[in-house]
Amino acid sequence: MSRRSLENNDYLTTNQGVLISNDESSLTVGERGPVVLTDVQLIEKLASFNRERIPERVVHAKGAGAYGYFKLYNSMKKYTKAKFLNGPNKETPVFVRFSTVIGSKGSADTLRDPRGFAVKFYTEEGNYDLVGNHLPVFFIRDAIKFPDLIHAFKPSPDTNIPDANRFWDFVTNTPESIHMITFLFSDRGTIKSFRTIEGFGVNTYVWVSEEGKRVYVKYHWKPLSGLRTIDRHEAEKLAGIDPDVAVRDLYDTLNKGKNVEYELFVQIMDVKDEFSYDFDPLDATKTWPEDLLPLMKVGKLTLTDAPKNFFAEVEQAAFCPANLVPGIEASYDKLLQGRLFAYHDSQRHRIGSNFEELPINRPKVPVNNINQDGSMEYCYRDGKVNYKPNSLNDNRPIEYKEKEICPIYVEGKVERKKIKLTNDFNQAGNLYMSYSKEEKEHLIDNLAYDLRNVDRKIQSKAIELFRKCNKEYGENVKCKLQEYNK
Repeated sequence: MSRRSLENNDYLTTNQGVLISNDESSLTVGERGPVVLTDVQLIEKLASFNRERIPERVVHAKGAGAYGYFKLYNSMKKYTKAKFLNGPNKETPVFVRFSTVIGSKGSADTLRDPRGFAVKFYTEEGNYDLVGNHLPVFFIRDAIKFPDLIHAFKPSPDTNIPDANRFWDFVTNTPESIHMITFLFSDRGTIKSFRTIEGFGVNTYVWVSEEGKRVYVKYHWKPLSGLRTIDRHEAEKLAGIDPDVAVRDLYDTLNKGKNVEYELFVQIMDVKDEFSYDFDPLDATKTWPEDLLPLMKVGKLTLTDAPKNFFAEVEQAAFCPANLVPGIEASYDKLLQGRLFAYHDSQRHRIGSNFEELPINRPKVPVNNINQDGSMEYCYRDGKVNYKPNSLNDNRPIEYKEKEICPIYVEGKVERKKIKLTNDFNQAGNLYMSYSKEEKEHLIDNLAYDLRNVDRKIQSKAIELFRKCNKEYGENVKCKLQEYNK
């Protein structure tokens, strides 16, 4: 028997046996402030989660990549000092990785799943990673719940078989996920080409101008080939006939000399307006209304070349939202704050401590610091001085002196607390009502089909959550589910 099965203790603890009183919220400065590094509970949970599997990625295991460039249409200098977003017709080389989130490396491309849409910009100021998904929101708003989310969606630990009961048990106990569920179980959750999906940053970021003014920003990628999806029946058919259809489609297109293109749009919100809406703009389960915060066109992403070696260029590609350049900062979005740590930690475990020295991950600009050694290091420093401050090497490498900007003032109790403005159902209900008659029918059928073998108690909880979004929404799921139950 395992050590855990011998313990007669119902209380949740850390790996050191310390009792946990709140496993729902990260430790932040005030209700909406930044997550603090002293949150050892969060770090232990994420670090443990990142090390669950080797060498496959825990999430985003199956993917495809491509090289290309990003060309700026309109200078964003008014909002950000990031150089790759300033100047007319600026071009920046990129590497993009598309992926499925929950499925393993051998899973089908067409399974119902969010798709990762990660872009690495090799800018003149260092690498900038914009790591998002093909749906605009996420299941949770706090990174401390991410391991639980993926555990519930992955195969059951006793049988290694996916279990809809586990999936829906988590969802019905996590009302904030209903907005994402309303996206995922529409036909947008099943695709057969990466060329015809949208991309979203999902999290809220901060742009900083040369003058030090900060604004919130949301990223949107729009495919120039148009948005196209498939229904559940075609997805299931393709999963058996051609499970690699999306990967094959991308590589076949590029190898025929055809480009794949997307345009980048952003929504901008003045920081002083963040409390002007019925949702929290730092909540990853929410979208920003485009009628109030319209899309601004920024530039075009053009993919031109497929990788020459899958393992070296796609499997070893490492992305992280913490890879930021001057002029772009992380907001206090609680999901994003956890991602800043978790992604790099996962890559160090999966690839090795010097994963950033690999050609696919190395920036195009010089790297000059006193970090050293570790597994498989090959970009080493000359000389005998590997510390600072020093006088033996004129205190080199010297620090860059940049223009001081207005610092952010943060004050509040260090506490584990959920945000007050959750409003979990309104946007999901509005999304449902925005669907066409056919889109509603597909959504309802997809939900009922997935719920048909779930415990009746969990079915009832799911129906009640859909009712809270929109009465028609819940009643239609109930009626369709009754048909399947018969």
